[in-house]
Amino acid sequence: MRSSGILMHITSLPSPYGIGSLGRAAYEFVDFLEQAGQGWWQVLPITPAGAGNSPYSSYSVFAGNPLLIDLEALVEQGLLTREECGAVDFGGDPRRVDYDKVIPGKLALLKRAWSRLSPGEEFAAFEREHADWLPDYALYMALRDRFGVPWYNWEEPLRMRETKAVAAWAGKLRDETGFWSFVQYEFDRQWKALKQYANRHGVGIVGDIPIYVSMDSADVWASPELFELDERRRPVAVAGVPPDYFSPTGQLWGNPLYNWARMKRDGYAWWIRRVRRTASQCDITRIDHFRGFDEYYAVPYGDETAENGVWQKGPGVGLFDAINSACGSPRVIAEDLGLLTPTVEQLLRDTGYPGMKVLEFAFDSNWRNPYLPFNYTTDNLVVYTGTHDNDTACGWYAACGSATRRFARKYLRLRRGEPVHWKLIECAWSTRASLAVAQMQDFLGLGSEARMNTPSVAEGCWSWRALSGECSPQLAARIRALTARHGRGRESFARTAAAQ
Repeated sequence: MRSSGILMHITSLPSPYGIGSLGRAAYEFVDFLEQAGQGWWQVLPITPAGAGNSPYSSYSVFAGNPLLIDLEALVEQGLLTREECGAVDFGGDPRRVDYDKVIPGKLALLKRAWSRLSPGEEFAAFEREHADWLPDYALYMALRDRFGVPWYNWEEPLRMRETKAVAAWAGKLRDETGFWSFVQYEFDRQWKALKQYANRHGVGIVGDIPIYVSMDSADVWASPELFELDERRRPVAVAGVPPDYFSPTGQLWGNPLYNWARMKRDGYAWWIRRVRRTASQCDITRIDHFRGFDEYYAVPYGDETAENGVWQKGPGVGLFDAINSACGSPRVIAEDLGLLTPTVEQLLRDTGYPGMKVLEFAFDSNWRNPYLPFNYTTDNLVVYTGTHDNDTACGWYAACGSATRRFARKYLRLRRGEPVHWKLIECAWSTRASLAVAQMQDFLGLGSEARMNTPSVAEGCWSWRALSGECSPQLAARIRALTARHGRGRESFARTAAAQ
């Protein structure tokens, strides 16, 4: 059954507290999806956002983002008051997240809530259940707060994780680590409740796993042997992509690379734990930069550009065989965008995962363009109007060249005065792809000011928010009619939910 959904990150939901959360607006968005006949809600990574407030640069791949915790739920538990929440300045623009105000304001309230909590058995059980990652994360965040810098700038004994130093600081920071454990406990409780509500209403959650982790993370500090680091725990090489037409010096991402040989020796246990964690939180997992599992680009550490990188062989299908064996073949979407080699295409076939098509890439006047719908050779794929890394449909159309615009008008049969965003959405919904997804910004017909992310731009991204009332009954009815007209239903998730 062909189905459809909407891409809308949690932070983009309306809220009186400066940033979207797992509270009332999230439940209302599930109701909107149900009314609109949509079977899927796609979100970005829900892990703690790090550098540049990017959800793709996290302090832990296992933890949840504290900024997503609903403050109203803490008020209902008696841990905060509405007056305390209302007294905090979270910023004055309902369209943008002001992270400089939201982060300190929300963390201060969460710490106040922790000071009033009397942890019980449920909290202790949560700590026991997640003992494989939670203590390292909690201590890492407590130490990072104490020193104000990432682990690789800490004093030598802590940077190298010497047993005595780690134990001594764990004792000194017991209350601080307790706070970070509480944050995860509350996030987990709220996320489970939201997901259960969504599933009961026929809506599945599409989650997201970035391929790489941040150097500034509990993951690298706690498990340095899993990464390509030297004896001083500095990267040997870092991630990036080579020079191309759009970037003459390439893109230097800077993430540490995996020690795939070491990971293979224990059957990819870390990756299994990571996928299992995400699969427990979501119904489908999108894996970012899929081609990096076939071959990955390694740039010498210290280089200022990506020009001197080399391609290295990745783990290939062996990693996914291990994951499927351990995790019961979780549902996965492979982000296979960009220039693909025959070996990447073979890896996609070997895994059986659906790949991705993006319509904003389709209209370059080349009738053989693989993103043009009539060139799709299978229905085992997911089609997007655009992803979080693309401009909105309206922004893209306004900025693209005249040749692209003419080709798009011809292909979409766009008449003068017709809104391009609805034609692009209808094009996606009409394809043979098993799943069609559009950003919420595209349904709202917003321009480039609503773009979620611009790759390689470090500041000002990840801040767009929807306004209260924009997800209206009238819009839901229009989406539902469009979805019905193109035969997209919600039964595919109903079967998935029944099997859980």
